[in-house]
Amino acid sequence: MVLIRKAEKTDYPKVLELIQELAVFEKQPDAVEITVEELIWESSTEPPLFYCIVAEIDQKIEGMALFYFRFSTWKGRTLHLEDLIVRQPSRGKGIGEALYCKVMEFARKHNVKRVAWEVLDWNQPAITFYERTGAKVFDDWRVAHMTEEALENYLLSQKSKNE
Repeated sequence: MVLIRKAEKTDYPKVLELIQELAVFEKQPDAVEITVEELIWESSTEPPLFYCIVAEIDQKIEGMALFYFRFSTWKGRTLHLEDLIVRQPSRGKGIGEALYCKVMEFARKHNVKRVAWEVLDWNQPAITFYERTGAKVFDDWRVAHMTEEALENYLLSQKSKNE
């Protein structure tokens, strides 16, 4: 039996392990910089910066989903699903879908106009699952990120341009 519940402060070491496991799965094992302390702090603000739910089997955390509100100029209030991960040995047991369903229930309860997330183009099992649930996976939109270092370099270049 899977228990889905709100993450508690004491869960965040396991949540971070899951985030790191996801980074390895996504072929970016060195990308995770966040700490347990930051997760605890940002989830404790009012309002919280993000929401996190965990999936437990026999009092052991086997998965989690982390999500937060965004605003779309086209739609209004939306929800962004940042991460949904289930430990490798526990995949295929319905845990991921149980977490996904809870996120969608949260979205409906909060009257969001859209739930959005990213999925890697090579993660066909996830794409198939999302499409089966009615989600549209776009091929024509690209995700853009600016790292902290790139941000600093850009702003420095703009400052020197304006001097």
